[in-house]
Amino acid sequence: MQFFKRIFFFLLTNMAVLALLSVVMMVVNYFFPGILSANGGMLQLLIYALVIGFGGAIISLLISRWSAKRAYSIVLLDAHTASRDPGLQTVWSTVERIAQMNQITMPEVGYYESLEPNAFATGATRNSSLVAVSTGLLAQMERNEVEGVVWHEMAHILNGDMVTLTLLQWVMNTFVVFFSHIAARLVAGAIAKDNETIGNLAYMGISLGFQLVFGALASLVVMWFSRTREYRADLGGAQFTSRSSMVAGLRRLQQMKNVKPTQHADGNLTAFMITEPDSFWSTHPSLDNRIRALEENYQLV
Repeated sequence: MQFFKRIFFFLLTNMAVLALLSVVMMVVNYFFPGILSANGGMLQLLIYALVIGFGGAIISLLISRWSAKRAYSIVLLDAHTASRDPGLQTVWSTVERIAQMNQITMPEVGYYESLEPNAFATGATRNSSLVAVSTGLLAQMERNEVEGVVWHEMAHILNGDMVTLTLLQWVMNTFVVFFSHIAARLVAGAIAKDNETIGNLAYMGISLGFQLVFGALASLVVMWFSRTREYRADLGGAQFTSRSSMVAGLRRLQQMKNVKPTQHADGNLTAFMITEPDSFWSTHPSLDNRIRALEENYQLV
């Protein structure tokens, strides 16, 4: 039931993004007639690519906290409710201490029911964020390990990883849309030189195909950044707890590999436990490489 609820909110969120983008493009098309035409000018095409590229990324970021709370049925905590459970108290007090040290607004803190030991952070800004942990994580980790996980998630917030990823996605999406339409114009023009109707139909289909291809290539850059930010968040957590605490938490996750993740988090949910192996398409480094980076005092420039 929980899985279908997450799928429902994922689809609902994307439908809302598409609906809003459609309205925005209607307004843009009013001021720049023919922007969606296969014969539109380069400036019009660039405006179209910027709107689509920026629109989807920024809307997803702005509603990330709202959608995460509903998709995962997150129970929000306050100082009183957190004090009822030692694990929740550790999470709350750690987040509160970090927020005060760095003079940011206290993030929302919550938990959700899941056997999967996991945690994530999301939100549009450092002062408008959310940290959530699973009940599986609290049940299977020691206090110092939980603190290390929380520090990792707070490092994502303090580093502005969600915003940086959104900006990167904006740039990548813009390039994908722009160059796919350029390529489609060249191919469609060669296929149907004298038939405008066939040309327009070919243009639409070919541009979609190029978007899929260029989108796959662009995702390699996004995945690389996603892996890099995990190393950086591990280092951030180690600086404020200790490398031994972070390594202990990651090793504990290695022991829990028999608990299979039910769903990977999306781009705006910086999930802690992803046990996928390193590859060009992975969002997280392998646990072995994350542990090795901490043990060898690896520093990101």
